[in-house]
Amino acid sequence: MSEPLVRIERATCAYGGVPVVVNADLEFSPGDFTGIVGPSGSGKTTLLRAVLGTVHPVAGTVRRLRGLAVGYVPQLETVDWNFPVTVSEAVLMARTKGRVLPWAGPAERREVVVVLERLGIAELGRRHLRELSGGQLQRVFIARALLRQPQLLLLDEPTSGVDVRTRHDVLHLLADLNAEGLAVVLTTHDLNGIAAHLPHLVCLNTEVIGEGAPADVLTPEILQRTYGAPMEVLQHGGMPVVVDRSEPNDNVIRLRRGTA
Repeated sequence: MSEPLVRIERATCAYGGVPVVVNADLEFSPGDFTGIVGPSGSGKTTLLRAVLGTVHPVAGTVRRLRGLAVGYVPQLETVDWNFPVTVSEAVLMARTKGRVLPWAGPAERREVVVVLERLGIAELGRRHLRELSGGQLQRVFIARALLRQPQLLLLDEPTSGVDVRTRHDVLHLLADLNAEGLAVVLTTHDLNGIAAHLPHLVCLNTEVIGEGAPADVLTPEILQRTYGAPMEVLQHGGMPVVVDRSEPNDNVIRLRRGTA
């Protein structure tokens, strides 16, 4: 068996002395495709940053494979879209290590073209960031991360604020990258549109409540402990569908029919 890329052991992370993640035990290995789900403020982003190395645990350990290359895609809401750069320039800004001159050379520019083509946005290279749709922007920031040639790709809410079609496009893109050998870990609040389609899930609410395949994790008991509210889990097309028990009955019917 291959060695884990990241091993988290009894890790606790805190801000200002207030624990945000407590006693987390997790591993991320080559080929993994993992979703981290939980309510707002549950520690999802902090856990990603601990894996990235920008947040250090106050107890326990986060061990990364020596020389591990990690790519990180932040939430789109954290980006200043008025910064005057084109798509190609934004992607190039990810590659500064080892550069002799302060500007990119022909080889780096060719790498940008290749990665933009890989993500299906080569024609956008000269466009300004503020001219792009949410789905296009997400692909640009995935391209930035891929330019670092990572072994592990971390994404914080990659489908937040996008429409259903874009959500599906991003999920299929990540699945293709994973099939090519890239380990992918993402956070998401979208239990039915994203989480139910991933092979491995982690339910987090300060502590790790459960982990495993969606069928094993998306259960009423684990979801109530994670979200603090009762939820029902239906089956549609062999996949779990999570329904808040407070939703009107017509929503439940539409979910059962797969139209929601």
